[in-house]
Amino acid sequence: MTLMGKITGFLEIERQDRSYEPAADRIRHYREFIIQPSEAEITRQAARCMDCGIPYCHTGCPVNNQIPDWNDLVYHADWLEAAQNLHSTNNFPEVTGRICPAPCEAACTLNIIDVPVTIKSIECAIADKAFEEGWVRPQPPEVKTGKRVAVVGSGPAGLAAAQQLARVGHDVHVYEKHAHPGGLLRYGIPDFKMEKYIVERRVAQMEAEGVTFHCNVHIGRDMTLKKLERDYDAVLLAGGAEQPRDLAVPGRELDGVHFAMDFLPQQNRRVANEPLGDVEPILATGKQVVVIGGGDTGSDCIGTSFRQGAVSVSQLEIMPQPPETENKALTWPHWPLKLRTSSSQAEGAARDFSVATNRFIGKDGKVAELECIRLDSQMKPVPGSEFRIPADLVLLAMGFLHPVQEGMVKELRLDLDQRGNVKANELDYRASRTKIFAAGDMRRGQSLVVWAIREGRQAAQAIDKFLMGKTDLPR
Repeated sequence: MTLMGKITGFLEIERQDRSYEPAADRIRHYREFIIQPSEAEITRQAARCMDCGIPYCHTGCPVNNQIPDWNDLVYHADWLEAAQNLHSTNNFPEVTGRICPAPCEAACTLNIIDVPVTIKSIECAIADKAFEEGWVRPQPPEVKTGKRVAVVGSGPAGLAAAQQLARVGHDVHVYEKHAHPGGLLRYGIPDFKMEKYIVERRVAQMEAEGVTFHCNVHIGRDMTLKKLERDYDAVLLAGGAEQPRDLAVPGRELDGVHFAMDFLPQQNRRVANEPLGDVEPILATGKQVVVIGGGDTGSDCIGTSFRQGAVSVSQLEIMPQPPETENKALTWPHWPLKLRTSSSQAEGAARDFSVATNRFIGKDGKVAELECIRLDSQMKPVPGSEFRIPADLVLLAMGFLHPVQEGMVKELRLDLDQRGNVKANELDYRASRTKIFAAGDMRRGQSLVVWAIREGRQAAQAIDKFLMGKTDLPR
């Protein structure tokens, strides 16, 4: 066993993470606004990895990145081997290095004193350097197996599975209902969090590895799932959990009340000069915006609204305000419940907690106000605490229930779990029909991109074993 490069690094070097452009500047554009530390500073930060006896960051990371190993390699300036190590567990580290909430840092031993290693920044730096240096190249298979696999959905789960399966020689065809591949990465995550060339260059790499993309093909509408089942040796369902949680209160039908995922993809299409299609344009320009829901999707709505020129943005959360800091002895190394402020929230959003919406109040058929009420610690309404908030645009960002079941899921009468997801276990990812597999949000429900990558990789391993009787793909 070798020791880490700088044994006392965590004692000598202070945590220094990446910074942001000022809010007044970044809300004027849709580009990424993170200011990455210099290569020298990244190397210093990697030296803080403390050679702890049990690196809990491994278990904090859903793809089980070998974090201490590539931290040590970066400290020794062996960036090429660091990139190879990082890619051995994660197909798209340049994505997770930008948009993952970094449960690895929450699990870092140094997080016990609130100064975890800047794992996410180091990961992003490794991935970006790998592209800059030309180390990321197509890895086409040496031998073709003759087996054909269809992947439905080109989000992170579908892309990860497709890349793994293509590299071992299967003929992989990815079906995407939108105009371009990427799924949530392309149409859900705003450009200011991740620019779309990040997705496009990976798609180009995968095409060079033999993956065929079929866009503007909606399985269950334009083509039946039965046809895929008939034409392919295996089919992986890797679509998203796109059924949004609705708010069934009076006034829901008013103009100006929209789901977040009707709002966000429109702006992504505008940035990409992609036609919106036959949909009503939803814009926050000159409006008082209220976002209902406190998660990542809600934050994305806030940042997008400010960039569109909203007059004000308020965010309502039904849950109580979390504590400023967590109880380390109780939660570490698990993901803690504590108050977090996203970069979008820091751009000027007013936030309120323990608030429920009673009704939307309209004028001339358009939303004008929200009538809200405060909740007590038992999540019950507090009598007499009603109040109103003016609103010209309301965005519902309260999470997602399960995959859309109309279409392909109902067509084959696939078994569902108690939450309405396609039923499949984490060992073989097999759905209730022999050739059909499910992974990512389709199987586990709404989750993180890094979990989707993990499930895509593991499903690829299961499919390869199903087709060939054995597999060399990692789980």
